[in-house]
Amino acid sequence: MAKMEWKNQILPILPARLQNIFATLSGQAAEELEEIRLRSGKAIMICTHRGESFVGLDGVTGNFSEAVIVTAAELQAVLLTVAEYSLYARDEELRRGYLALPGGHRAGFAGRVVLEENRVKLLRDISGISLRIAREVKGAGEALLPQLFCTRQQRVYHTLLVSAPQAGKTTMLRDLARLFSDGDQVKGRFGLKVGIVDERSELAGCYLGVPQLDVGMRSDVLDGCPKAEGMMMLVRSMSPQLLVTDELGRPEDARAVEEAVNSGASILATVHGHCLGDLMKRPSLAYLLRQTLFERIVFLSRRKGPGTIEEIYNGETVKSRLVAEEMGHVV
Repeated sequence: MAKMEWKNQILPILPARLQNIFATLSGQAAEELEEIRLRSGKAIMICTHRGESFVGLDGVTGNFSEAVIVTAAELQAVLLTVAEYSLYARDEELRRGYLALPGGHRAGFAGRVVLEENRVKLLRDISGISLRIAREVKGAGEALLPQLFCTRQQRVYHTLLVSAPQAGKTTMLRDLARLFSDGDQVKGRFGLKVGIVDERSELAGCYLGVPQLDVGMRSDVLDGCPKAEGMMMLVRSMSPQLLVTDELGRPEDARAVEEAVNSGASILATVHGHCLGDLMKRPSLAYLLRQTLFERIVFLSRRKGPGTIEEIYNGETVKSRLVAEEMGHVV
């Protein structure tokens, strides 16, 4: 996606005053924009990988007193526009706290939660909207790909990408899915059937079921589907050679990964964390690591920009380290 293409897709959902403000946004702020934060009665904020800033009538500012304050009416106008003037029609998405937008972008919401039988029924009285700008970085996975692909067996090693939030793991995951799906016969890598479980509509950025972002010619996407259920659905119905999903964590996710591996599909997934110690604090992930289900564990950061490759571990090496640490702890 072109750096400034977001303007054509995001500006139309903003009320006139905010459209005019963001239409004049330029430079690094516009080219690297990741989020627009709109909160009722509060200053407009934007986020890039460099940090956050306020937005005033004359553009980006570090001075709060110069920032534009969002009105409740403007916030409501954005909500109605992104919901296509039918909150009821998109009620299921709103219940999850976000709406998918054309172009692969996403609107997240904060407000009053209405419960029914201790489950979220809907969100109302919206007080904050986060507009997440989709950023395709084609080629992001090129440097990592040779470490994850076995040319002799024409398969992807079971791989876990690990990083803190907003360090580029979803962008990396998306590009790797594209690269493995399209293949490269010149380099002896045939295209694979890829199944993507996109629970939060971030990987493929589906809008009305159609991927807005390039995830490869052989990729099939389950949009808005819980990871564990989606992995099993794809294994049964689409015979993927590679299963791709974002942000493992729940016990049922771990069980689905184990079943998928036993079915013959390769796994490419992400998880939040800074180090192995973080993963070991989560029992379901610790179990997968002890079982050596992941053959490659890759740690990413944003030290040199989002998607910086810090370390790549072999699954057996990780298991040995964990065993050694546990023995040392026992002693």
